[in-house]
Amino acid sequence: MACIIQKYGGSSLANVDKIKKIAGMIAEVKKTDTDIAVVVSAMGKTTDQLVQTARNLSPSPPRREMDMLLSTGERITMSLLCMALHELGINAVSLTGSQCGIITNDRHNDARVIEVRPFRVQDEMAKGKVVVIGGFQGVSYKRDITTLGRGGSDTTAVALAAALGAERCEIYSDVDGVYSADPSVIAEAKHLPEISYPVMQEMSAAGAKVLNAQAVQFAKQEKIAIYARSTFSSKKETVVRQLPPNAFTGVQAVVSEDEISRIRYHGKNTLENFKNAVNFLEQEQVHIKELNVTGVETEAKKSKASFIVSPKNIYGWDKITEKLHDMSGRKIEFDTDLSALSLIGEGLNRSNSTLIETIDLLTGHRIKIAGIATTSFRISILVQREYIQKCVRLCHDRWIAGDG
Repeated sequence: MACIIQKYGGSSLANVDKIKKIAGMIAEVKKTDTDIAVVVSAMGKTTDQLVQTARNLSPSPPRREMDMLLSTGERITMSLLCMALHELGINAVSLTGSQCGIITNDRHNDARVIEVRPFRVQDEMAKGKVVVIGGFQGVSYKRDITTLGRGGSDTTAVALAAALGAERCEIYSDVDGVYSADPSVIAEAKHLPEISYPVMQEMSAAGAKVLNAQAVQFAKQEKIAIYARSTFSSKKETVVRQLPPNAFTGVQAVVSEDEISRIRYHGKNTLENFKNAVNFLEQEQVHIKELNVTGVETEAKKSKASFIVSPKNIYGWDKITEKLHDMSGRKIEFDTDLSALSLIGEGLNRSNSTLIETIDLLTGHRIKIAGIATTSFRISILVQREYIQKCVRLCHDRWIAGDG
């Protein structure tokens, strides 16, 4: 029997009427003799509300306790959806991340899935049941509840699809797929009917909110096609899958991440301070990127080092920055008013023409560039936060609306 995994985002499940509608959609699939597991997010803004409640009690809540708190949101949704399915005569059972075998490392708030043991899911499917699973959560090998970070329900869905050998993984949200830019910023953004795993992964890592980067990595490893769809519209979809080399070339999307902090070290013992900071942030489970060290430190010369952080969803970031100050002997600087502009596409590293033209475009509009980083599929440029939307518009007009 065919097996598919569906995932529904929080906006799709925001109220009872929407839950009833989704239950009806699932019932129609089940009537076709298809095994189906459904991964759900917390209803509406539930997760944000839980985070705010915690911060009203503590500006730096313990990460373990945050995971215990945040995991409750999905449990509410999965129970209600099962109730709605039972009302339609569909036999359904709800399972938490731990009950369905999502095993993670021991990082809290941003855990990574290391193994999936879907035996309970398989047993319930064999009984003809729809299995409804709380996304975004798992259990560490130490038996602590963990959460998978923002967008982690995508990871749950794709990881289960891989473990169950599912035919496909369908991700439903309030948008009908992936666009060349955020449609709320660029009204003329182009819908992308299909996209490769590497490009989608770079988009997700650079700030696009449609799919989770770890989820795309799972899909890539197991060659599972992801169908990104709108819950309440069937007109369009984006399929993320392995594509032939050179299926698309050039810039396919312009993505931004609004809140970026760059931490810079200078002066004596730069490399030692940098190493200690990286080690400390690893212990604090803070993800850092774009690490950079230049120069060889001698008595006459000083080296420089830097990295960037996305502090938006880091609990207790103020205390962490204070500790970094103390550890470095104040030989540290924070650039806190930056945003990252990223051009994503195939073959961007084959020549420097796209990079050079983008630099000319931005500087020609008197936008100062604070940093540049590149990969095979991405060009990222740091700019002042007040200019980020202007940068997105300029680059989208140049590379996509004008077809490059």
